[in-house]
Amino acid sequence: MNEMTEKRLEKIRQRRQAKEEKQAQADLEKKKAEEQQKKEDIRYMRQALTQAKKAMALGETPIGCVIVYEGKVIGRGYNRRNTDKSTLSHAEITAIRKASKVLGDWRLEGCRLYVTLEPCQMCAGAIVQARIPQVVIGAMNPKAGCAGSVLNLFQIEQFNHQVEVTYDVCKDECSKMLKDFFQGLRRRLKTEKE
Repeated sequence: MNEMTEKRLEKIRQRRQAKEEKQAQADLEKKKAEEQQKKEDIRYMRQALTQAKKAMALGETPIGCVIVYEGKVIGRGYNRRNTDKSTLSHAEITAIRKASKVLGDWRLEGCRLYVTLEPCQMCAGAIVQARIPQVVIGAMNPKAGCAGSVLNLFQIEQFNHQVEVTYDVCKDECSKMLKDFFQGLRRRLKTEKE
């Protein structure tokens, strides 16, 4: 090999190494951002669980929701269907209404919604209509969930808006709260019958 060829090969090696180092740095930054997002997701899901506890205190199915915009909670809600005697009193609907009021707009672009139980068809539709781009779900709802269990309203290509979904954040805590609630309800109903 002549000196010219060796210099060219060395330049190629240097470029390749620089490219690999740049990619490794980008991968590291991406991993750090994902870890930070996971921590935030847990933090905000715990706030949604706090809302669900308010529903449980009323004897309602314990479902809670918070909506976050630019690092701040701008909407909170919990299930109040029986208390309000209204089909519309779902946690997500209440949180969307409050967040819209804070932002002064029905479009909740740039928001992230956290909910302890997979949304029903009404709430999933409201989330799509509100243009919420990201939803974080605690527990799935195999009987009525519309974010993948029964159907997925968030990923219908024909809609003008799709929603990115993160599943199973604080899944065990969310599931346990619901399971404990329904076990207690069944015990109370059984006792009342006797």
